[in-house]
Amino acid sequence: MFHVNPEPGAQIHSTDPFAAPAAQRSPVRRLRGRLAAPVTLWTAPGPEGLTVSSTLVAEGEPDRLLGLIDPESDLWAAIEEAGRFAVAPLGPQHRQLADRFAGLFPSPGGLFALDTWTETPYGPVPSDAGGWAGCRLTAAREYGWSLLVEATIESVDLPRDTPPLLHYRGRYHDLPG
Repeated sequence: MFHVNPEPGAQIHSTDPFAAPAAQRSPVRRLRGRLAAPVTLWTAPGPEGLTVSSTLVAEGEPDRLLGLIDPESDLWAAIEEAGRFAVAPLGPQHRQLADRFAGLFPSPGGLFALDTWTETPYGPVPSDAGGWAGCRLTAAREYGWSLLVEATIESVDLPRDTPPLLHYRGRYHDLPG
């Protein structure tokens, strides 16, 4: 016979019950969280991939792309080996994909097992992305707890205009429109 507890001890919280109180969090981390950032997917031959929200494009001769990534990621090892990678801005329909490549959502069969992909010389990109850039690794150096990756943009494909997925204060947001 089963005993059913009419008052289980579990509670659903509206906030993370394990998060440090705001006063104890790093002020720099809190500042970073208040800067809205585009959510991008970086991929490299292998394939490997990682969700990156610290990406900057600088026009010039040549055009450049900068980003902060985890130096211990599988993506970095693949970029280092191939010397090239792709960057695709993600849209609102890519929330689950972004979480999967950030390691926050399960990926049965591997990161690339779901979704539809377009193969490029720089790495696979989501077929429904609004575009992508093919980048050649120029330099990388430790920067804070991250790796600052500098690349030359060699190719840009923008087949359609799509709204961006933004990361702000620990959550995804759509651009109002």
